[in-house]
Amino acid sequence: MSKFGELIDVKIPVLLDFFTEWNEQSTAMHPVLRDVAAALGDKARVIKIDVDKNKELSDALRVKNLPTLIIYKDGEMKWRQSGEQDVNTLIALIKDFV
Repeated sequence: MSKFGELIDVKIPVLLDFFTEWNEQSTAMHPVLRDVAAALGDKARVIKIDVDKNKELSDALRVKNLPTLIIYKDGEMKWRQSGEQDVNTLIALIKDFV
């Protein structure tokens, strides 16, 4: 969990995508997140977290539905939502925290 703290305790917004490869909604978000990362460049970070490989972290954050998207900045959770989101919505949300 200490590595998680290092990931989120940064000055730029960090969008976490909790997913699994066997969940259709999760895999549908892959191209969306790639486009978000490309559009924001170094102004934000997009990190995908496989819940099957990171069960302890997923449990600690009470991730129940997939995909779950969370935005952190300076180590603090700023936004969280489960379910699919579109590229423009995510870019606008993240820009609020840049």
